[in-house]
Amino acid sequence: MLARESVAATARTSDGVSRRALLTGALAGGFLLAFHLPVRAVNEPVQPPDSSSGKFAPNAFIRIDEAGHTTLVMPQVEMGQGIYTAVAMILAEELDADFASVTLEHAPPDEKLYANPAFGVQATGGSTSVRAFWTPLRKAGASARAMLVQAAAGQWQVEPASCATSNGEVTHRESGRKLSYGALALAASSQTPPKDVALKDPKDFTLIGKPLKRLDTPDKVNGKAVYGIDAMLPGMKFATLAACPVFGGKVAKVDDSAARKVPGVRQIVILDDLVAVVGDHMWAAKKGLDALVIDWDEGPNAHLSSNDIWQDLRAASEKDGVVAKSEGDIAKGLATGDRLDASYELPFLAHATMEPLSATVHFKPDSCEIWTGTQIMARVQSEAAKAAGLPVEKVIVNNHLLGGGFGRKLEPDMVVAAVRIAKQVDGPVKIVWTREEDIQHDIYRPVYRDTIAATLSDGKIVGWKYKVAGAAIIARWLPPAFQKGIDIDAVDSAVDQPYDIPNLHVEYVRAEPPAVPTGFWRGVGCNNNVFAIECFMDELARKAGKDPIDFRRSMLGKNPRLLAALNLVAEKSNWGQPLPARVGRGVCVQPSFASFIATVVEAEVDEYGEVKLRRVTSAVDTGIPVNPDTIVAQVEGGLIFGLTAALYGEITIDKGRVQQSNFNDYRMLRIDQAPKIDVHVIKNGESPGGIGETGVTAGPPALRNAIYAVTGVALRRLPIDRALISGKKS
Repeated sequence: MLARESVAATARTSDGVSRRALLTGALAGGFLLAFHLPVRAVNEPVQPPDSSSGKFAPNAFIRIDEAGHTTLVMPQVEMGQGIYTAVAMILAEELDADFASVTLEHAPPDEKLYANPAFGVQATGGSTSVRAFWTPLRKAGASARAMLVQAAAGQWQVEPASCATSNGEVTHRESGRKLSYGALALAASSQTPPKDVALKDPKDFTLIGKPLKRLDTPDKVNGKAVYGIDAMLPGMKFATLAACPVFGGKVAKVDDSAARKVPGVRQIVILDDLVAVVGDHMWAAKKGLDALVIDWDEGPNAHLSSNDIWQDLRAASEKDGVVAKSEGDIAKGLATGDRLDASYELPFLAHATMEPLSATVHFKPDSCEIWTGTQIMARVQSEAAKAAGLPVEKVIVNNHLLGGGFGRKLEPDMVVAAVRIAKQVDGPVKIVWTREEDIQHDIYRPVYRDTIAATLSDGKIVGWKYKVAGAAIIARWLPPAFQKGIDIDAVDSAVDQPYDIPNLHVEYVRAEPPAVPTGFWRGVGCNNNVFAIECFMDELARKAGKDPIDFRRSMLGKNPRLLAALNLVAEKSNWGQPLPARVGRGVCVQPSFASFIATVVEAEVDEYGEVKLRRVTSAVDTGIPVNPDTIVAQVEGGLIFGLTAALYGEITIDKGRVQQSNFNDYRMLRIDQAPKIDVHVIKNGESPGGIGETGVTAGPPALRNAIYAVTGVALRRLPIDRALISGKKS
């Protein structure tokens, strides 16, 4: 059983959205309260509300009809993180809607209405959904509620202040008269939206803070949920594809004579960089693809190897970088006390989502309709339009539940490829990537190399020079955010590391791996920096002769929320209590994603270097916990995801090809290997932080530090090298 607990704590600082404040225009331009996401999961796009329909549609997130049906429009996509439930809770809380009768809808592609305030584009990722939309959604709900109250007060000829709201009704306190939101919908539509709306005091919350059950779970259990891969259309054909196994390669020649003889094969589509087989069903398409004889023009990358990439990265990391942050006098700091130098490396990783890449496309000369699951609806629409050769308004994107995203579906490439194939097919066609194609043609987490030099005096750090070397994903994905040569994602959690260090210097070296496409992977840039910093902290603690937790405590004076989490996890994990032979505990703390989490991993290392996860304990302060149950689930899932990568995750390149192909050689943590996980949620009144990726970044350094405690081997690269830790003594 997984223990779950809520612990009260206090904090001084407030963490809001720190990147951009977009979406204000969406809230200022009328009352389109577009909250339409079936609390039971509807998979149809939201249609713009018709002002003559009798619906009360005050903004882009809420609609109420005269029958009292309340529809909430989800600006972020559901990919297992529970955001449909969280968004619905936030909106319904301020609206005072009857939560049991709320319906949810996906938002359509529309960056004017549904742009993520953290990015300025319509995207779900970076653990931003709740923290970025927290204030806009609350204002949307509160504004709608105020308009409904105004409408009721007008009918009763009383002051709005004499009215109260709850469960989809307005009540006049003195007389007890009541009107439902449905009865007020038409009148509320004529009200002027208030310029300044009072938000609820958190002490008055009736939904937020409760461990409510996920709204999308029942249909996922009974099979009614529709994922992108589940889309079915009348007369639909099926296709699967093969792209050149070498990065950047092209099709040279195809012998399809055997494939055309496979029963059910209808068509062979040959494009410059891929070949697809279209059939009556997936089995026919796959068997036909297996029967193809394809000669590839492998191009200039046919000799590329992992060794080449690592040599280039290591050489780049020795160069001076662009200064991302500098405080104090780093030269003086590094000249004071005992010095320690180290470098840390993380490999390429694939996403391997449970639902492989897929898209269903119906291309016509004058239109194109797409059914898929994506984290970037508007970008998919625009890129699909380019591939189709059509205006954007002629492309319809139907978004569905995602069977995992992890950043892979922040890319439009699979939909673009599907449109290119569908242009050659008469009628709708579902294109599905096999697991092998998925893993071998991913957009991978970059390789990173972080170098650190630090000095110790009186048991504390006095100088800290940190350099990140790796790809600049932001430069490609969101160019306006790439300023002065600094990738804000690559240095995330490095420029805002939590410790009191008087002389600190952080640099970034952009080093793009040749040919290998790189993108976001759950945990984003925090993956490499939290790993490097927290592993190095344990090495510094040993050099200072201090306990790892005591060493961290002494330098967290400016971060009381993280210190509170560290103290709690020390207590709950039984830190300092005796352990069996060959068992150790390791700790990690981080302030990433505007949340504060401390984690202890307890692990056993046998004489052959095999690692057994015994127990993981996390204490997390994510501000106001919208849904504590979801927070616990997200931390649990993130820990498993990150620990899997630490133990097994690595994509390697040979002769321009990815060597891994499926779960036999790209391992996942299995159910009998999963440890007991205890997550303790610290409650306070601060604005919510992000939670989806905190566990991912916390697990690997805590595990590495547990291994360090057992073996004395300071691993500085992932995945865990079992040969290095075998047979070592504590």
